[in-house]
Amino acid sequence: MAKTKRVTKKVNTKAKTKSKSVNKTVKKSIKKVVKKSNHPEHQYLDLVQEILKKGIKNVDRGTRAVSYSLFGRQTRYDLSKGFPLLTTKKTFWKGVLHELIWFMKGMTNIKYLVDNGVHIWDDYPYKIYSQNREKKGWAELTKEEFITKIKDDAEFAKVHGDLPRIYGEMWRKWPTRKGEVKKVDQLAWVVQELKDDPDARNLIVNSWNPEYLYTMADNEDACRFPICHNMYQVSQKNGKLSLHLYQRSADIFLGVPFNIASYALLTLILAKVTGYEPGEFVHTFGDVHIYENHIPQAKEQLKRKPKKFPTVKIDKTIKKIDDVTAEKIILENYDSHPPLKGELTVAGGLFEGKQKSKEK
Repeated sequence: MAKTKRVTKKVNTKAKTKSKSVNKTVKKSIKKVVKKSNHPEHQYLDLVQEILKKGIKNVDRGTRAVSYSLFGRQTRYDLSKGFPLLTTKKTFWKGVLHELIWFMKGMTNIKYLVDNGVHIWDDYPYKIYSQNREKKGWAELTKEEFITKIKDDAEFAKVHGDLPRIYGEMWRKWPTRKGEVKKVDQLAWVVQELKDDPDARNLIVNSWNPEYLYTMADNEDACRFPICHNMYQVSQKNGKLSLHLYQRSADIFLGVPFNIASYALLTLILAKVTGYEPGEFVHTFGDVHIYENHIPQAKEQLKRKPKKFPTVKIDKTIKKIDDVTAEKIILENYDSHPPLKGELTVAGGLFEGKQKSKEK
């Protein structure tokens, strides 16, 4: 009997030792997870990982491009703790900066971007040109030739470089029933309303205008570019200004790093011109997806460890939104991993193929 007790005690001791060992392993794992989650970039990386694991296959009806997507996710960035320009791959800061200025100035012609060496919007005007070339009797041009003419020929750019009814126009010149007599400057109104009523709950800028979108629009009026980041709201709480973006469609590998940086920068600028401290940038996604041809690059990105976020310095001479120029906004201490490139999928916008018959 005593021998049996000794054996039982010995087994129990081994079990306790094993249990302690397991507990230590679990605690170490928890510590690793806690340490990992401290860097805000992990929100983005975790979302990429989730899409790769659980994303549902989609096929674009216009291009047949394959992507994998999830619906309804959110990330948040405290802008007092650094500027969220992703570090696990180098993000094109000059493109972020000039694109936002392009939006904020209400511009719709890509010539401003092309003149500043930013080519992220080249594909859509060129697609429109190529689709209409034969019907209109225009010369056949390669994309490179087209962009060179945009840069060097102001008249050509005026006709072929314009993308009407996109973000800049919607933000600053929303069309009304009064035509040219009245346009709505949503962005300027938000700034003024924030000064007049700091606790306002109606500080919204909307880019989603059904009159010009998809088959809701008359064919000649339909926007050929898909409006993706379609609405944002600004709010002031305890002297800190935050911005909440709703993005109905998000290309996680190519587009989202730009979107995060662009709207975080917009938040900083709006805080500056209204006299508040920066708060949060909140990013809510509808359909968030990764294209099949970006999966290898995304897997490589997931192997990389995030580095400390940079900061942004805004010149004190910026008092109004129209004071913003590229020279007055400086990115400081940006240290990132090397770039990871991927091909842009020119998908979305008006589908000009055969439509299914409408219900009566």
